[in-house]
Amino acid sequence: MQILLISDIHGNYPALSAIDSYFSDSRFDHIVNCGDSLVYAPFPNEVIDWLIDKNVLSILGNTDKKVIKLLSGKPLEKPSKTDKRIMYTHTADQLRKRCGHYLQSLGISAELPLADPPVAHPAPQQLLGIFHGSPAKPHEFLFDTSPRRRFEELAAEYPYKAIVTGHSHTPYHIQVGSTHFINPGSVGRMFDGNPAACCAVLNVLGNQLTVRHHRVTYDIAAVTGELERQGLPHIYQTMFMLGKKLN
Repeated sequence: MQILLISDIHGNYPALSAIDSYFSDSRFDHIVNCGDSLVYAPFPNEVIDWLIDKNVLSILGNTDKKVIKLLSGKPLEKPSKTDKRIMYTHTADQLRKRCGHYLQSLGISAELPLADPPVAHPAPQQLLGIFHGSPAKPHEFLFDTSPRRRFEELAAEYPYKAIVTGHSHTPYHIQVGSTHFINPGSVGRMFDGNPAACCAVLNVLGNQLTVRHHRVTYDIAAVTGELERQGLPHIYQTMFMLGKKLN
């Protein structure tokens, strides 16, 4: 079984499209998306259309939840910064009905059987657990530098074969006992000074799991140019060009 793992697209369709092209000769059994599909880059409909067309197993991230709140007519308490709020309201205003309905259909977690051959009722040790922040807290940040003790606690409480998360925009693969923790990094907004898109490929052969991360260059000018054309805060152009978080 070969699975493409993506997360934190943040409305960056040029980056997502570059990953699609990069793997054009590959065949994936599944594509898994750990949320934060929208906000900060100006291509929300293109991103959602791709997720639908590719039959991606997606969940919600924190930015997606705020967009849903706006779609339901509720005000945002956070973020408080004007430039951030503009990006949320603009995304909600641009989102087509089909894409809004898709977003509202998603849950905050999912599971994918990894047993080979498939079994009717797989145990947790035969599943891939899919979360945004962590299995315990949807908005918890897990980094490659997080205390190993925290990963041990999560592995004991959530004994999946593998746990894939996003949110921290930090690519890693950490094994604790028999549980693999994987973050594919961010497709649309890496913060490490390298703006290239990031993703991972999970290969499952029997009980063996291997993970390889990939960095893929994309047309950053397509993003910055569209931000400019739509009159969105200039700071986001700078962030996409630098591959850094500035606000």
